[in-house]
Amino acid sequence: MHAFKHTIKMRETPINKELIDGLISKFGIQDFAKATIREVKQVAAFAEKESGVEFIKMEMGIPGLPASQVGVDAQIKALQDGIAHSYPDIQGQPALKQAASDFVKAFIDIDIKPEGCVPVSGSMQGTFASFLTCSQCKKERDTVLFIDPGFPVQKMQLDVLGLKYETFDVYDYRGAKLGDKIESYLKNGNICAIVYSNPNNPSWICLNEDELKTIGELATKYDAIVMEDLAYFAMDFRKDLSTPYKAPFQATVARYTDNYMLLISGSKAFSYAGERIGVVCISDKLFHRHFDDLAARYQGLPFGLVFSTRMLYALSSGTSHSAQFALAAMLKSAAEGKYDFRKDIKVYADRAHKLKEIFCKHGFHIVYDKDLDEPIADGFYFTIGYKGMTSGELAHELMYYGVSAICLVTTGSHQEGLRVCTSFIEDHQYAQLDERMAIFEENNKK
Repeated sequence: MHAFKHTIKMRETPINKELIDGLISKFGIQDFAKATIREVKQVAAFAEKESGVEFIKMEMGIPGLPASQVGVDAQIKALQDGIAHSYPDIQGQPALKQAASDFVKAFIDIDIKPEGCVPVSGSMQGTFASFLTCSQCKKERDTVLFIDPGFPVQKMQLDVLGLKYETFDVYDYRGAKLGDKIESYLKNGNICAIVYSNPNNPSWICLNEDELKTIGELATKYDAIVMEDLAYFAMDFRKDLSTPYKAPFQATVARYTDNYMLLISGSKAFSYAGERIGVVCISDKLFHRHFDDLAARYQGLPFGLVFSTRMLYALSSGTSHSAQFALAAMLKSAAEGKYDFRKDIKVYADRAHKLKEIFCKHGFHIVYDKDLDEPIADGFYFTIGYKGMTSGELAHELMYYGVSAICLVTTGSHQEGLRVCTSFIEDHQYAQLDERMAIFEENNKK
């Protein structure tokens, strides 16, 4: 008798494997698990051009919708009225400061005076200036604590600044476990600021009011400043957060401490990323607070004025004048109930729902799948994993199928999996993804 070895014939992948492997080598990517967003994007772009096969691009967190017309119209008018000739006030255009204060009250139900609402060139500049200010308040406080996963560039900012940071993956520390974990860092006396995004990039978890209360109370106890990144403002689509001055409101740490800075971006909520506009809202108490080390360095100025008249002034001498008029109009119109910005961006949730169904149908799983006992919301991002594959292996393998995404390890996560962004998905790509993932599943059956 002859012994026959049973072999499973692999189906051909949409993209030639040698092409992908050659490009990864060409661009000097030694470990695909640590490939940056732009490296992944570059490989995908070259592979798409060389193969002629359309990539399903999920790596870039860029808005995929038209910019808010409310903002565009206001910015054009400001330019036509001649605003471009004039330097903006470093504190911000008065109408924007008032609109930001009203917006925070309308959708978060928190009172912040207009003086504490300071425009920045996007939340990227907002975090950079915030890191600078927070790290100089007390000389012994030289370290930032990240509740990860998070936005990788914020850690790069600290590298540029020469500041230290600590980080932990919140995956195993939700609910009652969160407080002890955070306190284990704060009790060392070196943490100047606590940073997280809510909803979270990349996991899309949403810290609830109990968890935020824990963070706020610990921030007060240990005198640390919370930098709450609201880049995906009101994008927890499980709740109707669209009606101004009516509950439910955007969850926030601001209900539980005075040591907070809220970073509100125009990029995602209003699809206004190209104009680099956002606002940092500093609590009334923190804005006027004097720190001995800041006062000694900056002529007795309080925290808020150090942030604006020193840090922002040194960085950029203000924020685009016309873009401030755009953001003011969008915030004002939203707070007055004339502009339902959530209606425009809900498409991200619809896309996430469809994409999750396709991936899960073909053997993938959602990595960050729950907010405690509640299923994760659908939104701008979600996370996927595949049994038996590391993050790097999965990201590399999916490139053969014309699907690009970044590994969770680059975001500070300790979980094996990828971040998927819904922003660039087009209607015809659901069928493409379904077909390609069917081949992926067949080729990766154990």
